[in-house]
Parts: sequence; structure tokens; C-alpha cells
Amino acid sequence: MTRLAAFADRASLLSLKLLAALNVLFFVLFFAVAFLFAGKARAEAPVCTGSDMLAELAKDNPTLLAKIEAEAKATLNGQGLLWKLEKPGQKPSWLYGTMHVTDPRVTKLQPAAQKAFDGSHTMVIETTDVLDQNAMVASLMKQPELMMFTDSTTLPSLMSPDELATVNAALEARGIPPGSVSKMKPWMLSSMVALPACELTRKAAGAPVLDILIAQQAKAAGKQVKGLETAADQLSAMASLPIEFHIKGLVETLKLGNRMDDVIETMVVLYQRGDTGMFWPLFRNALPSGESDDSGYAAFEEAMVTTRNKTMVDRAGPLVAQGDVFMAVGALHLPGPDGLVELFRKAGYTVTAADR
Repeated sequence: MTRLAAFADRASLLSLKLLAALNVLFFVLFFAVAFLFAGKARAEAPVCTGSDMLAELAKDNPTLLAKIEAEAKATLNGQGLLWKLEKPGQKPSWLYGTMHVTDPRVTKLQPAAQKAFDGSHTMVIETTDVLDQNAMVASLMKQPELMMFTDSTTLPSLMSPDELATVNAALEARGIPPGSVSKMKPWMLSSMVALPACELTRKAAGAPVLDILIAQQAKAAGKQVKGLETAADQLSAMASLPIEFHIKGLVETLKLGNRMDDVIETMVVLYQRGDTGMFWPLFRNALPSGESDDSGYAAFEEAMVTTRNKTMVDRAGPLVAQGDVFMAVGALHLPGPDGLVELFRKAGYTVTAADR
């Protein structure tokens, strides 16, 4: 039995489907608050051991891979990380998709993106809160209900006995005493456990993700650095989803265990290729959800992608109008009819792929 086949079989037995991959995908590609807890979990395996699910599919199920690739090809603006934004009377600006991990394969700008970055006067990222974590924590503490249960509710009280047993065992295996996180909102706990040990090891050692790295470089070069959201904005979007959805996502993510390495390795491979339109088709087909999960997935996409995309474009508008802007956001914000590329087109910009 191949690794992917074993994964699929185990996933079926544990009802481990789309939501687990969705949690990992989210925290890796567009959630800054995940950085808060990088050093709090015990990271025991500094070497990443994930396998590329695409290579496994090509060998074991080429028909499914062809279906996924066809869906990806049909995704609007699904190929490319660097996009040029142009409008008459304005200097060009640039939109670049990032991946919020410390893997050295993705923490260096492509040559074309580096040239665009060097020539820009303003750097825009999702949130500048991540540049000062102490300040971010202080700001979030003004709204503690976004992170913790502030009433008598506890995380265990929202779980079935089986779910609680699964969560406690997985937390203990990670060196996290379950009692220490009993008042934590499930999305905050997910941010602690949705990344593999190798990534947590690098983050705990101080390795930066690309967004932070280039923002620091921008500041050192005298560029303005602006943000489109606050950490509280992002947490508020998470809090808008049903608590049951978050509980299920947390449980299934913990069941994923070391298979998180496979998900992230595959995402890195896709990212290196600029195949931003292939993330959703891959995980929705290779890890299909049950019918009950589909409505949760749709609500998640609306709250965490579509609505935030519109807010980002609205807030970026005055900055981009000045020209010479390099805007770097999680790659999942780029593709699709409600992605940033298309939304900037609707805002009157000519947007063209500029990776090469």
C-alpha cells in the first residue's frame, strides 16, 4: 500500500477529510496570528518528512490527478505569483502571493519579484502586527474574547467524550498540557497544532516567513510598510464562523498527525510552480469532505477568503493609486472570480501575470 493510499484509507476510517487540510492550508497561506504560538509547542522533528501527494497521485491515480488539473486549469487567474497592476496616469504596482512558512524554498523572492520589490517605494502586507509580536499581543488583549472563553465555557465542554479523548491525546503527544489550553478558543489552538514539528522548530528558532522577511528589508531600505488588516480583524473573521465548525476542524487536524507534513510538502511544490489555482481542487478531490462539511467549507471560504479579499482591495486602493507599491499577501487570495487579481481588474486596473 502506498503512502497516499494508506493516508486515504486512514482518513476514511477517522472521518479525516477536507477540514483537516483546510486548517493547515489556512494557517500556512493566509493567517498571521499563527505566528503567535510558534515557540510554545514542543517540536521534536526538525527535519521535514512530507511526501508530495501530486507525485503519488500521478503514480497511483492518474485519472484523479487529471481531474484535479482540469479543475485547476479552469480556475480564473490560477497560475502565477507575481501580477502587475496598471492604470492610466499611475505608476505600476505589483501584487505577489506568499506562503507563510519558513521553508527556505519559499522564503526568497523570484528574480522578477525581487526586481519589482527593489523598484517599489511602498510595501504592503496583510498585517503589520506580525512585525511586533509584543505589540500584537497587547492589542489583542483589548479583545480577549477573540482568543479565550471569557465566561464559564471551556473547550472540553464543547466536545464529545470521543473528541475530547482525541484532542487530549494529541496535545499530550505534542507536549501541551490539555488543562493549559482549556479556555482557549478552538481557532487559537488550531494555530498551535496545524503546522508540523519541523516548521515549528524553525519558527521557534527565529526563522522568518517571507512576508516578515521582505517587510523588514523594506523598512531597512527606507520604504513605507503598510498593512491591510489587523490581527483582530483576522480573528474576528474566524469568530464569525460557527463554533461547531471550529471544533470539528480542530479535532480532524489533530487526527491528521504527521500527515500534515504531506499536505505542506505538496503546497510547497504547488507554490514553487505558481499553481495557486490548484490548492482547492487538490484537497477537495484528494481529501473529499462529507456532505455535512460542504456547507462549512462554503461558509469558511466566504468569511476567510471572499469577504477579506474585498476588504483588502478597498483598503489597498488609495495606496496602489500612488503607484510603486509591492503588495504581498497569502497566495490563496489571488485566484478565482473573487480573488484579488480579478477584483483589481474590476477596480479598473489592467492586471497581467509577470512572473517571467
